Amino acid sequence: DESTRALYGSGLLVYHVFCDVKDVTESEWAPISHDLLASFITLLAGVYSGATINNYICGVRAWHLLHNLKWEVNKTDLDLLIHAAEKAAPPSSKKLKQVPFTTDYIISLKQHLALDNPLHAAVFACLTTAFYGTARLGELTVPSLNSFDPAKHVKPSDVREETDRQGRASTVIHIPQTKTAKIKGEDIYWSRQNDTSDPQAALDNHLQVNQPMPTEHLFTYTHKGARRPLTKKSFLTTINAAARVANLPPRSGHTIRSGSTLEYLLQGVPFEAMKAKGRWASDAFSVYLTRYAQVLSPYMQAQPELHTTFLQHTIPNPRNRR
Repeated sequence: DESTRALYGSGLLVYHVFCDVKDVTESEWAPISHDLLASFITLLAGVYSGATINNYICGVRAWHLLHNLKWEVNKTDLDLLIHAAEKAAPPSSKKLKQVPFTTDYIISLKQHLALDNPLHAAVFACLTTAFYGTARLGELTVPSLNSFDPAKHVKPSDVREETDRQGRASTVIHIPQTKTAKIKGEDIYWSRQNDTSDPQAALDNHLQVNQPMPTEHLFTYTHKGARRPLTKKSFLTTINAAARVANLPPRSGHTIRSGSTLEYLLQGVPFEAMKAKGRWASDAFSVYLTRYAQVLSPYMQAQPELHTTFLQHTIPNPRNRR
């Protein structure tokens, strides 16, 4: 079975990266000892679900059998370790809503949004800006209709275009206040895309339909003759309604950012560049990737080099533990 082979292959890759991180000599990789197996499962327990870890162990076992290596693992002990891993599984591994946004998902949603509708135009522009800008949803929306503050929230006057030395244009949006930069704020940026999820086309459409004033909320729209800033609740309600019509499962607003990270990594953006684009400080990027490892890892299995680098960022390093 192709899917089983892919899963086992992924498990073997995880094991090899683990051995590298732990400085295990190749002669100790196989036959695997009880202590090494226990260490492997323990390190993965806080990152992956018990079911995924069990599948990875099956991959390591299949590798042993394929090469006529002894598999001297006590089944009772293994079951106990897997059971403990299941209890330690991160909440993200158990939530279906953690499936990330993808370009295909966004394009499907667009087909069920009326982009001449003021709210829909604002929502789709906000979605594509968050996705391609690797932004938190709360950075581009407001908590309530009465909470817009021009000193804190994005406005049309915060949008600018920049061109690099090669003549490539990017749209830059300054967020006046973020969780980590409350005084100076931070910039997000994106470039045009070649499909119908293009954030520039979405923003241009919104600006034409809603014509927000320079000091209004960037994603202001007209509702029954009144001007409204885009709230997080209105955004999610609109997106989820479009998903239902499209017969798609709803996805959490938190996974727009993780989906953006996945998209850029799959496009070949280096991890260090992605860390800068997502505005992660020091080791926070590895912590973020680890949180979403259960969700993101399967998408990378078709690109071994990318998957290996991803695992190197997400498998805990025992040398860093106290």
